[in-house]
Amino acid sequence: MPSLFSLKNVRFKDIIHYPDMEIPQGAATFICGESGSGKSTLLKLLNGIVSAETGEVLYSGRHIEDYDPVTLRRDVLLCGQSTFLFDKSVQENFIEYYKYRDLHPINQDKINTYLKICAANFRLDALCVTMSGGERQRVFTAICLSLRPKVFLLDEPTSALDDMTANTMMSNIKAFCNENNITLIVVSHNRALAQAYADNTIMLAGGIRHE
Repeated sequence: MPSLFSLKNVRFKDIIHYPDMEIPQGAATFICGESGSGKSTLLKLLNGIVSAETGEVLYSGRHIEDYDPVTLRRDVLLCGQSTFLFDKSVQENFIEYYKYRDLHPINQDKINTYLKICAANFRLDALCVTMSGGERQRVFTAICLSLRPKVFLLDEPTSALDDMTANTMMSNIKAFCNENNITLIVVSHNRALAQAYADNTIMLAGGIRHE
């Protein structure tokens, strides 16, 4: 598989030194490792939310900072652990995100399809403010996935889920990404999920952290 991202001699704030790595296009790459090894920061480096102190991060052969930041983050979409939902219904949250991007909202059938992919089978009029953290996370993930990025970055997407729901969600998301040529990059502490769904695994060890 061709390389989509390439990291060489990357250091972040002189705290984390990443090993050189290549992330292939069109595959499901899982990033695993100890707490504090820089997994979540790596996702932020890949979509330009944070910048490396030294070294280079390349996306499709170009330095990440050569891209327009807004365009880059729409193409390389990070769905983080913090959810950003309005105190409105599930459907209204989809509408708000599409409005923000100047996109025509998708219909109810498509919304339900994305909710099902993310194991979030909620009524469209259900209020997000009344949901648990795990439920909100799944709704937010469904919204992000529906935007059809070129690269989908997921940070601990199943941390609040039971094993059955976690497996259903990851299986569905990977299948969707494969069918739609979306590169999937997942930070997860769950080694079993990585073994089941990763085409490529990057292990970050605590030893790369220097303080």
